[in-house]
Amino acid sequence: MSTETTASVSTHILDTSVGRPAEGVAVSLSARGGQGAPWTALGGSATDADGRCKDLPALPEGTTHVRLDFETEAYFDKKQAEAQQDAPRVRDSGAFFPEVAITFAVVPGEHFHVPLLLNPFGYSVYRGS
Repeated sequence: MSTETTASVSTHILDTSVGRPAEGVAVSLSARGGQGAPWTALGGSATDADGRCKDLPALPEGTTHVRLDFETEAYFDKKQAEAQQDAPRVRDSGAFFPEVAITFAVVPGEHFHVPLLLNPFGYSVYRGS
């Protein structure tokens, strides 16, 4: 929850290759208080059945930049293994992008929802509501 002196962040992931939420993707949150300041790891979560992280840590006062790191390789490897239980393995990895890092600026008092639209060979993000 954002306050007058802090911003807040939420995210969700939609796997556009199947048109469904991406469940079980590890997401970590880092923040810094100014360009060039060191990143501070705040913690993480994993997406639920709806593709959402409902328990990301709060941002500290003075945060100006946020980074969300999505661990996508394990998600796609699991998806590929499930799809190919009775078929030969086609590729060594289920993801071209083994991780996705999204960095964005925040301002106090605002909420920032950053959805990730994901498929095995590409991704897109935007500021949601």
